[in-house]
Amino acid sequence: MAHLVSGRTRALALPVGLALTASLGVLPGVASAAPAAPGAPAAVAADGPQLSYVVNTRGGRGTVEQVGRAVERAGGTVVIAYDRIGVIVVRSANPDFAETIRRSRGVQSAGATRTNPIVPQATTDIGVDVPLTAAQERAAAAVAADDQDPMEPLQWALPAIKADQAHRRTQGSARVTVAVIDTGVDDTHPDLAPNFDRAASANCASGAPDTTEGAWRPKPGESDHGTHVAGTVAAAKNGVGVTGVAPGVKVSGIKVADPGGFFYTEAVVCGFVWAADHGADVTNNSYYTDPWLFNCKDDPDQGALVESVRRAALYAERKGAVNVAAAGNASDDLAADTLTDTTSPNDTTPGDRSVNPARCPDIPTMLPGVVTVSATGAKGLKASYSNYGNGVVDVAAPGGDSTTYQRPEPPATSGLILSTLPGGRYGYKAGTSMASPHVAGVVALIRSRHPYASPAAVKALLALEADAKACGAPYDIDGDGTVDAVCEGGEHRNGFYGTGVVDALDAVRR
Repeated sequence: MAHLVSGRTRALALPVGLALTASLGVLPGVASAAPAAPGAPAAVAADGPQLSYVVNTRGGRGTVEQVGRAVERAGGTVVIAYDRIGVIVVRSANPDFAETIRRSRGVQSAGATRTNPIVPQATTDIGVDVPLTAAQERAAAAVAADDQDPMEPLQWALPAIKADQAHRRTQGSARVTVAVIDTGVDDTHPDLAPNFDRAASANCASGAPDTTEGAWRPKPGESDHGTHVAGTVAAAKNGVGVTGVAPGVKVSGIKVADPGGFFYTEAVVCGFVWAADHGADVTNNSYYTDPWLFNCKDDPDQGALVESVRRAALYAERKGAVNVAAAGNASDDLAADTLTDTTSPNDTTPGDRSVNPARCPDIPTMLPGVVTVSATGAKGLKASYSNYGNGVVDVAAPGGDSTTYQRPEPPATSGLILSTLPGGRYGYKAGTSMASPHVAGVVALIRSRHPYASPAAVKALLALEADAKACGAPYDIDGDGTVDAVCEGGEHRNGFYGTGVVDALDAVRR
């Protein structure tokens, strides 16, 4: 079976008429090259491309300040220093900056976060949306029950995880906030506005938080991915549109994608730290950290990126957040000894390389402590595109699949996931990007019921309450007689479904 396209976000391009891809617009980008730091030695070169770096320090605030001075001497400019996790975001045009700063006292590791210089980028649309039509909206509203929002009959994923039953007991607590770390969230959408937490929202694309009014929203032409994800988590049950998994909780938008749609390390670090410092109970991460699909720890640059994101994610967990992440859309076995990566680095010219995912993790989804989510379709089987891996995938949730492969029961008509889009619209997407927010919503329901539970306890409840699902028959999703993926493990823990498909009803009654 041919693999379906994997994007930077964990949403997916499927054949025309069957699915859609996230629209990752490319707009004029980040600021042009900054001048060399005042006082930098004349001998320091500044004739290379302007790049962004993360520098990981060994100590606390004093060490960060000391390293900050070394950064300037090496021809770098500090964008922001996260002294609570020992990570400094830097820009430099010195081609020897990374090698130089690694020799400085107090530096544990340092690496360039990109291979492409920081330059403006032209607008290029690489995806199309499949919006819900007015006729589809009317048809759904005509069969909606009194306790359903008008488009809820089309949301087959809600009964698949028993969220519809859970809502009869509780819709979640407004004291719980899910941070959507993504491409931005349109908080003006009528299904999101009632639950949006503006004070906990920011734009982290530069590596430093921007809280200017509306900075967290996607601009015209930018990806609608984050808005779709936010609706799956917490679209209000308000007689309008769709219903989220946890329609009574709050959702914040932390924009970490740049105008070109790239999720660079400095932005991801900022996203986790901002979420942690602003009271997030859950973070949803439906992306991988660019430009490397897999980051090899023995590479000086890539190893530094892994360490920076690891520190930021761990900081968020220590502050009380449960981090949930999408497993990816390449049909890869993340527990395999070897995988071929043909997409990295994705911001310049990718090349083929063989990687061991145990030593070259996909971040943040393969970081310790992160809840890794695979996707299922409308028939409850692993989605055709979903990554998997015994011991890697923690739980599964609906992410949608080609309607040809997994057709839902009426009145639902599409095997994809229906949610909110910017500008008050609604539309379908598929991907592990769509599975992860279903899990984030269930985690929010657990946290609503157990407000003082630790992240470890919440994750244990999530696993315990999931509906165990065995591997089943040999996996031939397209029915061509060829096994498309091999599921390893038993009924209560396996590579396709982890400990099982999440259960929202158990989340609110146990």
